[in-house]
Amino acid sequence: MTWLAIVEIVWVVGLCVWIILERRSPVATLAWILVLAWLPLLGIAVYLLIGPRRLHRKRRRYRKARARFSEVSQAMRAACGPPTGLCSGNETWLQVMGLVERAGEAPPLRARQVELFSNGDACFAALEQKIAGARHHVHLEYYIWEPDETGTRLRDLLCRRAADGVHVRLLVDAIGSSRLTRRFLKPLRESGVEVARFNPVSLARFRPGLINFRTHRKIVICDGTSGFIGGINICDDHSAQVKGPDAWRDTHLLVEGPPVAWLQLVFLEDWHFATGNAPYSPEYFPPAEAPCDGPWVQIVASGPDQDFYAIHKLYFAAIAGARHRVWLTTPYFVPDEAVLSALVTAALRGTEVKILVPKRGDSWLVTAAARSYFDELVQSGVRVFEYQPAMLHAKTMVVDQDIAVVGTANLDNRSFRLNFEVVAAIYDSQVAARLAELFEGDLLRSKEYSLRQAKRASMLKRLGEATARLLSPIL
Repeated sequence: MTWLAIVEIVWVVGLCVWIILERRSPVATLAWILVLAWLPLLGIAVYLLIGPRRLHRKRRRYRKARARFSEVSQAMRAACGPPTGLCSGNETWLQVMGLVERAGEAPPLRARQVELFSNGDACFAALEQKIAGARHHVHLEYYIWEPDETGTRLRDLLCRRAADGVHVRLLVDAIGSSRLTRRFLKPLRESGVEVARFNPVSLARFRPGLINFRTHRKIVICDGTSGFIGGINICDDHSAQVKGPDAWRDTHLLVEGPPVAWLQLVFLEDWHFATGNAPYSPEYFPPAEAPCDGPWVQIVASGPDQDFYAIHKLYFAAIAGARHRVWLTTPYFVPDEAVLSALVTAALRGTEVKILVPKRGDSWLVTAAARSYFDELVQSGVRVFEYQPAMLHAKTMVVDQDIAVVGTANLDNRSFRLNFEVVAAIYDSQVAARLAELFEGDLLRSKEYSLRQAKRASMLKRLGEATARLLSPIL
């Protein structure tokens, strides 16, 4: 045995021990071992960049932020009381709601109003109107905020509101919003806006997992009574006024009333994590002026700081409990075994399962990996559609006649386990019908995937998709 062989054996054994101690899923563990064993130098670079799934010290820091607001959340939970008249006759949804709450997330609460937006321009107009009318505070958290026309217009509005005496806090992800320069942010800070970056990256403080543990959330809270949540970032890509027919198709949600308090809690935990302090006085959690009789809304957040991935459990439980239909829209479809099994099983028992993805995503690797799942899904009865006109960026789900989910989470491992995400589950037939209407409208601009189409694909393309699938656990 040569010394090179000995070195290789020691290398592989050492890597195996290192990866196993990270306690990933068995599939992800084996995937990383193969990558590091067969591509030693490149594999190490990739692993250091995106590998570790645990926050280590930052995870403890984030838990401190959660603990800081535990008394607030307990008081809010106690004030809610048991829901009455909620999904009567549907025990499945009561179990889903209870599962989410027992995972540590919000209880279902009645909103005063819920409004859906199917494009960026309508969402931006509503957002600007709410910000302009805010009296006490405006809190914003975004994965992507670009210094383009849309981003500059909203920045200038925040400057004016801060100058009026409104407390404005802006939290952006350090990687997703990396193009925000000091020069662009200077007017905000000079106007009194507090600006922070989530999990900043510095080569001087290099650490494993540089591109993991991002806040992928897109939320805005105005005066603790109005909240926005969904897939729309602050950038021109979402604006048809700027991009024309190339504008991204997306979905966002405006919630009014008591559920916003839990969205506020999500923001303040993230703000505390990023800055080391955050306000929690009553002004940020105002009581409802009158009883609300709108849709039931449950705010569900998750991230790598938690032991329970609440959004993943919400999706799995809702799909597994569906009786009539599951309509999913996602730009990044790389399901784990649990969600894939739930979708296949739902279709095989006669539930109508439709999945809508973009024809052309903004990541060729994820798009290739997604297509590797289509044949198995179609063979089980799932119908897969590819949206044709432009990038489809919406993250939504309609289950049966009375549940709708809108949020920031994609159907992939990164959203379920590596990023900080948040969704709103709405238990209401009218909202579900409206979201289903948007889904059906998107289908008119889509083409259905067929097994015949797969057979016409070249060997090289099928090999690429199959290879990309091998990386699914680490995407």
